[in-house]
Order: sequence, then structure tokens, then C-alpha cells
Amino acid sequence: MKVDLFDFDLPTDRIALRPASPRDSARLLTVTKDALGDRIVRDLPALLNPGDLLVFNDTRVIPAQLEGRRGDARIGATLHKREGPRRWRAFIRNAKRVREGDRIDFGDGDNGAAAIASDRGADGSLALDFLGDEPVELLLDRVGHMPLPPYIAAKRATDARDADDYQTMFAREKGAVAAPTAALHFTPELMAALDKAGIGHTMLTLHVGAGTFLPVKVDDTADHAMHAEWGRIDAATADRLNAVRAAGGRVISVGTTSLRLIESAARADGVVEPFEGDTSIFITPGYRFKGIDGLITNFHLPKSTLFMLVSALMGLDVMQAAYAHAIADNYRFYSYGDSSLLLPGR
Repeated sequence: MKVDLFDFDLPTDRIALRPASPRDSARLLTVTKDALGDRIVRDLPALLNPGDLLVFNDTRVIPAQLEGRRGDARIGATLHKREGPRRWRAFIRNAKRVREGDRIDFGDGDNGAAAIASDRGADGSLALDFLGDEPVELLLDRVGHMPLPPYIAAKRATDARDADDYQTMFAREKGAVAAPTAALHFTPELMAALDKAGIGHTMLTLHVGAGTFLPVKVDDTADHAMHAEWGRIDAATADRLNAVRAAGGRVISVGTTSLRLIESAARADGVVEPFEGDTSIFITPGYRFKGIDGLITNFHLPKSTLFMLVSALMGLDVMQAAYAHAIADNYRFYSYGDSSLLLPGR
């Protein structure tokens, strides 16, 4: 399909620079094949059915934004994906100043960290092999910064609030360089209300990479090379997903990351199997969903792979109309923005 089909005009003042407070007061656009509805996230217990299951991603964002030097040249690095105990794939700012084998120093003096650049990828990324014996996670805690999405970072600097604002309440498995933002809207109070309404929840892990923000640079979706991310669904979680659907309940992914992992693990007959490894699944209209029945997700960028995904779930015409409504009604977009509940029906 032509990528231009997934374009739309978004006023820049619709891009949220801070999350709603409290988190579950964010607006929620409900979307079915036939209707749109304006609610708030706190209404979810009344919008879902007893026996439904919400699936959250428990990945935790690491301070993956680094500032350093190669000699006199200033170098910025955004870690993307772990490739080994001390090796991370990274997107480099000022990459033309870095050659394979160069040393990049991050931070200052004894409190700093250093890495050797190698293995330039087709996407322009470099592998960074961190020196020393100290766990890389400790180095990042010392010299790294929270990696806000580029459309926020271009408008304001990262600050202390983001250390909490850009983590979900479920975050525990370190490894993401971007948050599973649909879950940012959930609070302990909302989870208690969902539980009281008979709506369950479970966890899986997908470490979101910086590739999620890469623009689609081709004219046709068939020519796009999707980035890979590591994920895991254990046997107990797979069994629970299958049991919910067998009993007539719906599996509702909270975020496109949970959805992509479930679909990567689902067989043609809809049974979800345990999964551990990389997924580069690219979902566009025409895809037949196998393992999920609905999606809670924020509003995505024009011509992005994620807008293609929601268009595959609901239909391109439906999502173009939904986004037009959201823009006209002043919904807030992207990572810190408002949310939507997409229910395609069975």
C-alpha cells in the first residue's frame, strides 16, 4: 500500500508535552466500526466486560540517552537494542564524526563511561561495546538520561519529572528505550476498579527500541524494513490468554507493543504459544489478527507503522475519521497524550 494513504495533518499544538494529571483523567476516544465516543480513561471499567483481560507490557525504560565526545567532536547516542552483555546497538547524532574502532567517552572523568564503536548497520546505527567490568546498567544510571521521544525532546529539555512520568506503574524489566505509552494512563485506583468489575490483567515483556520512532522513508509499505525488538511471553501467560478467549472473554492489548508480541506468538488458529526472542512483525491493512480482540493505544504519528497497525485493526477509513474527530475536538497526541479504545468486534 502507498504510505501516503496513512498521512494526515496534525497541528503542532496537539502534541502533548506533559501527561494528564492524574494519569487516568486523560481523554479516551472509543472507536468501533460504527461509532465514536468521547470518554476518559477512568471510564474503562464500564466500557469493558467482566471476563475481559488487559495485557500490559512490564518493560522498564532505561536512561538510554547519552552525551559524549570523540576527541573534540560532540557525539549523542540513543541506545536502541541490547546485542550482548556489554554491547548495545545505538543511533548516533553526528555519526559522520565517528568511525568504526573509535572510542567515545560519555560523562566526565572517573564518573564517566566509554565505548568502542563498531559494526555500522544499514539503518546508520552503530554497535557500542562498553569498556570495563561494571554492569552497563550502572553506567547508564550514572551518565544516561531519560530518552524522551524526539517530538517532545525537540520542544523542551528532559527534566526530573520525566523520570517518573515516562515510566508505567507496571515497569519492572529493564531494557526499553521508549515507554509502552498506552499504560502510562493507568493508576492503582483504576486497576482496583477494573478488578472489582471482573476485568483481569496480565503481563508480558517487550523491550521497546528507538526504532519505533524511525520514519517510514519508502513510498510503499512493501518496501519498509521493520526494526526488531526482543520480547517474552511465558507459558503461564500464554495459557491465561488462551483460557480467557476459550471462556468467551476478550484479550485487550494495552499498547501496540503488547499487541505485536501476542500476534508474533499466535498460531493461525489463534492459540498463543510461549515466545522468547526478536520480533519484527509489521502489521498493515489486510493482516488477519489472531490473538487479540481489542487495543488501548495513544494517538500515533502520520505515516507511521503504528498508524498503519491501528488502520489494519479497525480499517483505514474508520481510523482516518477517528483521528479527524480527535484533532477537531482537541485531543492530545503521542506519548504523553490522550488514549483510544479500539474494538473491532469479532
